[in-house]
Amino acid sequence: MEQPETDSEDEMPPGWEERCTADGLVFYAHHSSQTTQWKHPRTNKKKKVTGELPYGWERQITEDGKVFFVDHINHKTTYTDPRLAFAIEESNTINDLRQRFDSSSTGLQVLHGRDLTGRVAVITGANSGIGYETARTLAYHGCTVVFACRSISKAENAISKIQAQRPNASCHALHIDLASLESVRTFAQTFAIKFDRCDILILNAGVFGLPHTSTLDGLEATFQVNHLSQFYLAVLLQPILSRSAPARVVFVSAEAHRFATLDEACPEEELSPSHKTTYDSIIAYCNSKLCNVLTALEMQRRFGNQGINSYAVHPGNAVSTYITRHWWVYRLIYAVVRPFTKSLQQACATTIYCAASTDISKYGGVYVNNCVPCLPSHTSLNSVVSNRLWNTSLNMIQNVLGKRAFSVQTL
Repeated sequence: MEQPETDSEDEMPPGWEERCTADGLVFYAHHSSQTTQWKHPRTNKKKKVTGELPYGWERQITEDGKVFFVDHINHKTTYTDPRLAFAIEESNTINDLRQRFDSSSTGLQVLHGRDLTGRVAVITGANSGIGYETARTLAYHGCTVVFACRSISKAENAISKIQAQRPNASCHALHIDLASLESVRTFAQTFAIKFDRCDILILNAGVFGLPHTSTLDGLEATFQVNHLSQFYLAVLLQPILSRSAPARVVFVSAEAHRFATLDEACPEEELSPSHKTTYDSIIAYCNSKLCNVLTALEMQRRFGNQGINSYAVHPGNAVSTYITRHWWVYRLIYAVVRPFTKSLQQACATTIYCAASTDISKYGGVYVNNCVPCLPSHTSLNSVVSNRLWNTSLNMIQNVLGKRAFSVQTL
């Protein structure tokens, strides 16, 4: 039977062996002194593992009572608990987190060793770009993924590509048009009928570089697609998320939020400009990304005690995706810098980190860049602004849909 390789950063001193209890607590045995201890002999820190075995592994017992582990994917066996390869140091505050991933990490690396079987994730805009890589990564690790997309045919084609490589991948396409609040409402109702839980909600879809465009709801398109409709979806699915707790909500924002111009009053005209003459597509995008961060932090304040952790993430700079389709200048710029920016697998890593990593599972209400929690803009941290944005957004939705806006049955 093979033994797993040792992580060089956690290499054991001579005479020591790392072991794991059935409930995931790591301890250390010294062969010469016949003693054990809970703290790592080199770092003097405690470690733990998740209760689950890595995807594809099974715990078995020999006839004489010895426990061993079978890797059904690679057809290997070992007496060493494979969870030890993914043990993490315990932390008391978010500042104690050990950085294990960075800008070069991929989503698959972040989820290495995780088994997400039984969990359900909803991803907006999952049929292409970063959303597709996020969906593929989660599906590869056993997660049931719901592709919330405007084009069902494109979503089904994306699912077919995943299932061609992973025939057992559990993926489903459901229609949602973020330019229509009624469509968001219908999606939430349909999802509640088809699924009894939601463990992960990833609000990934977005537009960039649009000229001033009004949706059927009479709202400015960048604001509605990037913020209001996704905010509405999070509000509608909140009861299911609470019931599925611990659950996570990830708002895909951007460093562009630091250049937003929103003031503390959060007036509707500034959020959703109605005048073409004063409209600036770049400012509209930056403002919508600030709304993402404000909403993530406000959602944590409101629902964190119900077991919902919320995050805002920056996937990367100038990542080559379909988001540049509305402006040829940016298509050209992105094409030029493409060799120097993240791949789509690298770009989805921070989203995956917040959605499913055990590292950050205890800490919600944070902004994460390159898989590292960091400070967002000063305005993002203003709870007065986030509360006003929340209430203004609710009022704007109700002005469009009336009293039925929040009557969706999701329990």
